[in-house]
Amino acid sequence: MRPIRAVLLVAATALVPALVLTSPASAAGSPAASAIVADAAGTPADDVPVDDMSEDDLRIAILRILADENSGRGVAREATKALNDGSPEAMRAFIETGYRLAQAEDDRVATARILHKATQNGDRAVIREANRTLDTNTPEALRAFIETGYRLAQAEDDRVATARILHKATQNGDRAVIREANRTLDTNTPEALRAFIETGYRLAQAEDDRVATARILHKATQNGDRAVIREANRTLDTNTPEALRAFIETGYRLAQAEDDRVAVARILADPTISDALRAAAEVVIDGTPDELRYFVVTGQYEIDG
Repeated sequence: MRPIRAVLLVAATALVPALVLTSPASAAGSPAASAIVADAAGTPADDVPVDDMSEDDLRIAILRILADENSGRGVAREATKALNDGSPEAMRAFIETGYRLAQAEDDRVATARILHKATQNGDRAVIREANRTLDTNTPEALRAFIETGYRLAQAEDDRVATARILHKATQNGDRAVIREANRTLDTNTPEALRAFIETGYRLAQAEDDRVATARILHKATQNGDRAVIREANRTLDTNTPEALRAFIETGYRLAQAEDDRVAVARILADPTISDALRAAAEVVIDGTPDELRYFVVTGQYEIDG
């Protein structure tokens, strides 16, 4: 569709100067239709009243609409139908009423898609406003939601999400996330909030995860935990937000379990340990990462304590 629209736009642009010079400038048409002509033909609405437009004026206005990448399927279908008909009456009817109704059809589909995505994401404000728009179901309400309402409702949801991220980061001591979340909430524009949710949070979390991984590596080096050292180094070499997050969330725990299992095996290899410690070690060596960690850090000392 885009190459076709590009051709239409070139053709429409080439015809506009001649049409502007020959367009009648008498009584104005309806405000809505005049606004459409102003947007589509790129000429002042007062200069191109719909009722006075020539056949070429009408055609160029519809070609402009077709060339617009924002035109949806309904608009493209009805515009093409008017052009294929070719009569001034059909083209004028499209500009005066058909365009508005076709745009509403496209906006209704877009709003339903937005609602579906918002429902999956749990975006309450977007869900509320999209449902309200679909219930109202007028071309004006649908267009207003697409042009401004969605953006503002998404900002409301993004503000709540950013505040929750900030609360969690404060609990975890994630300094970069705290810094960027506070900066975003201070800026408090829809664009800043969306940018933080889509990219800023991920990059700030990666910054914190990188620091955390370096600290884990330092501690593991002191303790001689080979698996943790290996996985931490691998993560820092990869150095992507996804790899860093995966290490913090799961990789570190599994690598630590690998080292802890080795530590338990060494305890079992010691012939001088007590029967109670040996029995406990034989049970825990096949245990979960949490069970292994507890035994290595605390449990083994409680048995012989």
